[in-house]
Amino acid sequence: MVQNTMSKIKAGFLDRTSHWGISGKRLRIMVTATSMIGFSLFGYDQGLMASLITGTQFNYEFPATKQNGDNDTHATVVQGATTSCYELGCFVGSLFVMFWGEKLGRKPLIIMGSIITIVGATISTTAFRGYWSLGQFIVGRVITGVGTGLNTSTIPVWQSEMSEPENRGLLVNLEGSTIAFGTMLAYWIDFGFSYIETSVQWRFPVSMQILFALLLLVCVINLPESPRWLISQSRTDEACQVLGTLDDVEPTDDRIVAEVTMLHDNVNRTKNEKNSISNLFSKGKSQNLQRALVAASTQFFQQFTGCNAAIYYSTVLFHETIGLEPRLSMILGAVFSTVYALSTIGSFFLIEKLGRRKLFLLGATGQAMSFTITFACLIRATEENAKGAAVGLFLFITFFGMALLSLPWVYPPEIASMKVRASTNAFSTCTNWLCNFAVVMFTPIFINQSTWGCYLFFAIMNYLYIPVIFFFYPETAGRTLEEIDIIFAKAHEDGTQPWRVANNLPKLSLQEIDDQANALGLYDDDLEKEDFMEEKEEDTGVNGYALFTRNQTQSNDEDESSNDSANNEKPADAQPVAPVT
Repeated sequence: MVQNTMSKIKAGFLDRTSHWGISGKRLRIMVTATSMIGFSLFGYDQGLMASLITGTQFNYEFPATKQNGDNDTHATVVQGATTSCYELGCFVGSLFVMFWGEKLGRKPLIIMGSIITIVGATISTTAFRGYWSLGQFIVGRVITGVGTGLNTSTIPVWQSEMSEPENRGLLVNLEGSTIAFGTMLAYWIDFGFSYIETSVQWRFPVSMQILFALLLLVCVINLPESPRWLISQSRTDEACQVLGTLDDVEPTDDRIVAEVTMLHDNVNRTKNEKNSISNLFSKGKSQNLQRALVAASTQFFQQFTGCNAAIYYSTVLFHETIGLEPRLSMILGAVFSTVYALSTIGSFFLIEKLGRRKLFLLGATGQAMSFTITFACLIRATEENAKGAAVGLFLFITFFGMALLSLPWVYPPEIASMKVRASTNAFSTCTNWLCNFAVVMFTPIFINQSTWGCYLFFAIMNYLYIPVIFFFYPETAGRTLEEIDIIFAKAHEDGTQPWRVANNLPKLSLQEIDDQANALGLYDDDLEKEDFMEEKEEDTGVNGYALFTRNQTQSNDEDESSNDSANNEKPADAQPVAPVT
């Protein structure tokens, strides 16, 4: 049985076109559901330690985490380290995707992430007092984090590249929203098992990670690879098959041929660029550096505007800062996570209608005002003021769930160019995990030392985020991923900001995208200025379709000049040819 399971895993790992025997809308729903499972696991991990870290059985099994008095700084540091070590593992996983993600593809990375998560959760669950228990638990947490890092860096890219432009934001937003669902589930499970006076109190919640990871593994192993990645690897036949399955048409349908032609054209024109991590930080018409910094800023500000200070430690905050009883603090923490999950419903309606840019602004402004209420109420510690501080926390999580929870996962894969999309998303996710680690590690110490000063800091960070959004974030709602390339290239050519170009540029058809790209010289190699055409006169596509052929009407002199790297003329255009009849 084990051998049969392993052979199925191996077959699924290698098969990039499998699709559970379904196609069209049903297949797209399956892709979305699988992505949601992956991000539910991520959310569950976020909420898991909130109540466990101070649980009686957890403190018994791991004595170093038990606080002996209100001023036990050592236990506070150990609690922070035990919780935040997970983020270091996530950072390592994201770093792996950043360097090797484009080589391996989206699907194998998700499979690897699921398996690694299962291994890590098993190690943590089987830790026992007296046998280097805390060390084993932390090692398991780090390994689990590596798996989560692989998944969170890959799933948004995979989902974006499998979605249609008009609902891409909504579908990727569903992933972010399920983070809140996973967090809520973790809080309520922690609360329910707090009544059990054995090690099951913490072992069962920790082992639940395995269930999520198994579901993700079973689902993704028989789903297709991203067609854009397949085209970038010159696997055109498979890309046509996947696109045809997603649209429930034949791979030779005119729509599929037109889309594959455009995507293949884009890849072919950049094939002379050095395929290294340095491309991620290149400037020129691609503006990869600016796009990478914008992507990373979404994750940086998501963390330093205070979300995980509230999510990871809400139970601790209600108990120690606001002064509620431990059991009531756990109940309020669970209610807090429920409000968090419910607040994401608003994002479903706003992500496409309001757009990314305005939703970013709404979220940052609302969060800034909420933390202003919280820190102001805590300056003078009274029972009534403590209630006001709690209201500020609930307002914060409402604005966060409605906007800044999902947007940093939706936005980075949208604004990145196809050649470095996985690297850009991994770079932004690395930023998330490093900042996440810092916030989760030092928040309990910060609160212990300054109380209201911690919330003042987060309020200021939210206010600082507003001008960053306004001046650097272009609107991407309703646009194809290829249109975003046009926006940044045009901004570079015109010497203006991409958000201004996005506001003034109408939606483009496939032909208009190709025309604009040629007019801007977008796909010229900024590093080498070499001709993108190879010596062969044509590349043959699927079933006799000649996808590209050299323009034979050009003179030999033009061909020679296009091969001269010292000459800055544009390469000859690749002309799509009608189907062979």
